[in-house]
Amino acid sequence: MSEQTELSKQQKKSKETKARIFRAAKQILQKKGYEELSIKNICEEAGVSNGSFYHHFKTKDDLLSYYIEEQPSINPDLLDLPDNSEEVKIAIIRVYLNYVEYCRELGVEFMAGYYNPKNQALNPVIRTERPYPIVTVQTYVEKAIEAGVARLNVAIEEFTTDIRMIVIGNVFEWCLHQGETDFEGNMRRSLGKYLDSTVVSPK
Repeated sequence: MSEQTELSKQQKKSKETKARIFRAAKQILQKKGYEELSIKNICEEAGVSNGSFYHHFKTKDDLLSYYIEEQPSINPDLLDLPDNSEEVKIAIIRVYLNYVEYCRELGVEFMAGYYNPKNQALNPVIRTERPYPIVTVQTYVEKAIEAGVARLNVAIEEFTTDIRMIVIGNVFEWCLHQGETDFEGNMRRSLGKYLDSTVVSPK
């Protein structure tokens, strides 16, 4: 057996274990809520050891964040360079509608558990890795600015912070109403209004 085949088997086993741990966490969130989402309970539900859990994740919040950040992504390089500021706005909204779809796939119960004030993975001061959507958006906007097709009338750091808060607000509203809101429409409308005021044509 080649070393590459052995590595491939190990990678497959590791991926399967991660998925099993996540399924266990998701079931606990859905049935009992965030308060019962302890590593002990996750390991018991998944049928894995504590050591196996810590081999893959640092904390339970790291586990949740991994699956938020591993969502199906739109590679920033595949987002065509826009011709104008309006196309920039359309592309940004597309990224977050992709996120809305992923939230729906994970379900209201999971997202409500994830967007918990006790989840330190949500704290940008503590968590150094940034979620996929905002990284994609920042890269895309910077590329558009460099190409001279758009500009921001706020600092890029302020821009990404504002978007993060708008998105969190929309997810929270969706969770609060148990999924009975126009998630896509609200996200499109609130982001659109903000982008209209911040992403402008170059002078």
